[in-house]
Order: sequence, then structure tokens, then C-alpha cells
Amino acid sequence: MPNRWRVCTVTQVEEVKLLLRLVPIWTCCLLYAVVFAQPLTFFTKQGTMMDRRVGSRGFEIPPAAMQTFTSISSVSFVPIYDLVIVPIARKLSSKDSGKGITMLQRIGIGISLSILTMVVAALVESKRLEIARELGLIDVPGAVVPMSCLWLIPQYMLFGVSEVFTIVGLQEFFYDQMPDALRSLGAALYLSVIGIGSLLSSILISLIERASIAGGESWFSDNLNRAHLDYFYWLLALLTTFSLCLFVFFANHHIYKRVNPSI
Repeated sequence: MPNRWRVCTVTQVEEVKLLLRLVPIWTCCLLYAVVFAQPLTFFTKQGTMMDRRVGSRGFEIPPAAMQTFTSISSVSFVPIYDLVIVPIARKLSSKDSGKGITMLQRIGIGISLSILTMVVAALVESKRLEIARELGLIDVPGAVVPMSCLWLIPQYMLFGVSEVFTIVGLQEFFYDQMPDALRSLGAALYLSVIGIGSLLSSILISLIERASIAGGESWFSDNLNRAHLDYFYWLLALLTTFSLCLFVFFANHHIYKRVNPSI
């Protein structure tokens, strides 16, 4: 009887090769997942320190309700993507088959938009801190800066659009490129990107907290007017840009399981 530990079928070898091809793409998407955690945390915290009154009656927008703009932009952009972007991309593509935009291209565009999201968030936060300094609110814990929270809408909406590209792209990619016998693990692999990315976000924040305190002032002070979330956003933009460069490299060398063009 042959030793099963030494003899593998061609199918088993090919399945292992398919899984190994997914590892670099999975790794490069972890930084996107770190960015993914920010709208649910620090974006909301920014909103608590800004003027949330809307209208003459002084209605206040709950800080967490600003996340609605992410959902609105995602839902609104889906038909634009399907009815406008895909047909244009298909016409511009030299290949007759496919959707014009490959799965990896879709993910890469989403990661690029997440970088732009961090840049916009950093600029808005820098402006908020500048106003706080001008008005002498830095040393007033909990002081609301007279800057409308509506300035946060662009970063929420940009991130919503990035989700249409990256999140849907990741779901499609990991399901489609998994070995047929392991298709059920495709969703788990996609979800693991988000889960581990959230963990990495917590670890990164802890490391930066220790380093910034040692340097004299915490980037994540309880008094947000003395904190430096803008520095953190710039750092995420830089790290995600580096991750995107690696992603483009591996994506260009990725061999699809099916006959699909790579980016």
C-alpha cells in the first residue's frame, strides 16, 4: 500500500499551488483592513469634537450616524460601477472576454481610494486642530471645535466607494481562486483579512501610543484637541501606499486559476 504522506495526486499538488498563490495577495490587503477599522473608531471620535448642529433648530447629528454616509456612497456607487465603469472599461480593454476590470484591478483601485481617504482625513483633522489652536481650545478637554462635522462627509464617502471596489473584489477573488474542493473557505479567507487587519490596527495604535508618549506627547490623547490623529492618518496613508506597491507587484505576477487577464 503506498504511503499517502509521500505520494500526492496531481490535483492535490495543483490545489496547494493555488493556495500559495493567494498568500501574497492576502498579506498585501491587510493594510487596507487597518484603514477599514478607522471609520468605525477614530472618524467617529473626530465627530464628537466637531460642531454637529444642523439647521436653525439646532438638531445635533449623533457622531456614529456619520457612518451612514459610507453606506449611502456604497449603495449609490454600485449601479454606477455596473452600468458606467464596467462598460467603459470593457470597451477600452483589448480583450473581448471578461468584465474589462479584473478582480485584482478592482481590489487595487479600492486600496488606492483608501489611501486617498486617509489623506483627506488627515487634512480635515489638521484643519480642526489648527482652529482649536487659534481659539485656545487645546488645553480644554472635551471642547467642541466650531467646525462643522459635515467636513467629515468626503472621507466617509470616499471610503464607501473604496469598499465597492476592494471588499466586493476580495469576496469574488478568494471565492473564485480557491481550489474547487475548498470553495467554502473562500469567504473565511476574505473575512480573515478584515479580522486580522483590525487586530493589526490595535497593535499599531498601541506601539505608536508608547512611542509618541516617550517622545513627549501622545498621538491618541484623551483630549483629542491635543492629540495628533492627523499624524496617524498620514502614517496609514504611507504604509498603505507601500502595501499597494507590493500588491501591484504580486498582482502582475499572479496566475489566475481560470483564463482571466491579470492586472
